[in-house]
Amino acid sequence: MYKSWWKILCVLLLIYALVAGLLVKVPNLPILGETSRNLFYHVGMWMAMMVLFICSVVHSVRYLRTMNLKYDIAAKNYATVGLFFGLLGYATGSIWASYTWADPNNPAFQSFSAVAREPKLIGTAVALLIYFAYLILRDSMSDLDKRARVSAVYNIFAFAMLFPTIFIVPRLLPSLHPGQEGNPALNFKDVSSEMRMVEYPAFIGWALLGVWIATLKIRINLLKEKSLLKK
Repeated sequence: MYKSWWKILCVLLLIYALVAGLLVKVPNLPILGETSRNLFYHVGMWMAMMVLFICSVVHSVRYLRTMNLKYDIAAKNYATVGLFFGLLGYATGSIWASYTWADPNNPAFQSFSAVAREPKLIGTAVALLIYFAYLILRDSMSDLDKRARVSAVYNIFAFAMLFPTIFIVPRLLPSLHPGQEGNPALNFKDVSSEMRMVEYPAFIGWALLGVWIATLKIRINLLKEKSLLKK
């Protein structure tokens, strides 16, 4: 039971975030209004994605140091779940943008046009495609040891590419996305104290949920490939 404390914490934090996220008072900001509540989901899923990608690259490094295939399996599953949360974050961000960047005279065209030109969304799409390529690369090789070595090296490259594609290049270009000088979700001037009381627990809850899903997938994969692992 004591080993599952973090899973119980995950469930409690997400329930709290879901309920409190609906009840908390949000600032009446121009354009954003009630859509500010999406902060608890959109940014929370990005946080989960980053935590999972960090876990993935750490296990890739551990594989290169030990050549133990269980670390390669862990790296793959953390990356897979991280990619899933990245897609959820991308989807919630695109939907949010369609409401806040739309032209009242032609909302459908303007929201699509704004999203298509947005540097942060383009950079994020590139980062996610790099991780998609990681999974495709793995499936293209049948030799287990070769696949693990090449995938581990590529995973380190993919993680390094997150920073220019998501955090650096988009901030050098004109953007409708808030936070050119930093992350508005972590800036005390941009988020009310009431929202922060929901925001941070939500971030932790989504990250724990991602790790939970990944650990279940790793356990299943280890059972399937138990005979291939080095003792």
